[in-house]
Amino acid sequence: MKAKIIITLKNGVLDPQGKAIEGALKGLGFDGVSDVRQGKEIELKLDETDEAAARAKAEEMCKKLLANPVMENYAIEIMA
Repeated sequence: MKAKIIITLKNGVLDPQGKAIEGALKGLGFDGVSDVRQGKEIELKLDETDEAAARAKAEEMCKKLLANPVMENYAIEIMA
């Protein structure tokens, strides 16, 4: 199974990369762009055959390494 993990900063956490992207887009003439937030996407192949077990393993990975729960939210999508 594959797991796709989307990690984003929590609301209220400053996002300097998002601000830089927003400024660059405006500099390129893209008007009407605001509140840009930058995140990351991680895809993993898991040896699990059970969706619940795969989700539990991905959840544990997020809690232990992939995401900082103080500053970041994450969402997990399991794909066959």
